[in-house]
Amino acid sequence: MALSPAAEQFAPTAAAYFRELQARICAAFESFEHAARFEARSWHKPPGHRLEGGGESRLMRGAVFEKVGVNVSHVWGSLAPQSRSQIPGADESEGRFVATGISLVAHMANPYVPTVHMNLRFLGTSRSWFGGGSDLTPTFPFDEDTAEFHQALASACEAYRPGAYRQFKEWCDRYFYLPHRHEPRGVGGIFFDDLASGDLQADFAFVQRVGTAFLSVYPRIVARRQDTPFDEAARERQLLKRGRYVEFNLVYDRGTKFGFATDADPDAYLMSLPPVVKW
Repeated sequence: MALSPAAEQFAPTAAAYFRELQARICAAFESFEHAARFEARSWHKPPGHRLEGGGESRLMRGAVFEKVGVNVSHVWGSLAPQSRSQIPGADESEGRFVATGISLVAHMANPYVPTVHMNLRFLGTSRSWFGGGSDLTPTFPFDEDTAEFHQALASACEAYRPGAYRQFKEWCDRYFYLPHRHEPRGVGGIFFDDLASGDLQADFAFVQRVGTAFLSVYPRIVARRQDTPFDEAARERQLLKRGRYVEFNLVYDRGTKFGFATDADPDAYLMSLPPVVKW
């Protein structure tokens, strides 16, 4: 079986949305900075490579956002044989695939502003599906922030399907967990993968609602916490918390593993690593 025609036809639509969402998020984040702006870097694989297409990585280092990356990609081609068993439908498509998505991670200068992650993606092999989610990783959790973040995502989920929020929240709690530390990465959010209800447009509308929910809630949390006074002890605690973030992303994260498996751009799929960290 070859690459799914539906996946091949729909991927450009999804990619266009992810590029538009990238622009909106970057504009919202830049509004917090007096001088810093995102620097864009495009990347493409050379002719003859088993991977075609490319993406645009945007990175900003500022006074509020110590390091934030917002990346989009749209790639297709052939997976390495050893990676096919890890991707649904890849054996049946003889390794042919298409993938497009947006991924962001923000590491904040103030320890009282939580680190955040958001990823939305569309993949196709012999079948097609969506995946993604968003989660909050505070060094100093505030019940108000956690509740507001979860409520925004819950609204997006419940508009899609009753019970979806509980399912995707529990999935997030299981996924963003460090077994070797016996602790969660943060205060959670939602996570979903292999999302293929049979109604491609309904699934896509849900993915769009998740993007809108993230863009509505996270800037409000940043505005609330960005000027909170902090001392060196708080900064030290933040850097140690970042160490847990690195451990998860390098050992367990599916997106990082997919980046290695597809031989995509290393600077893009390792964008999530913080600028300064301690163990």
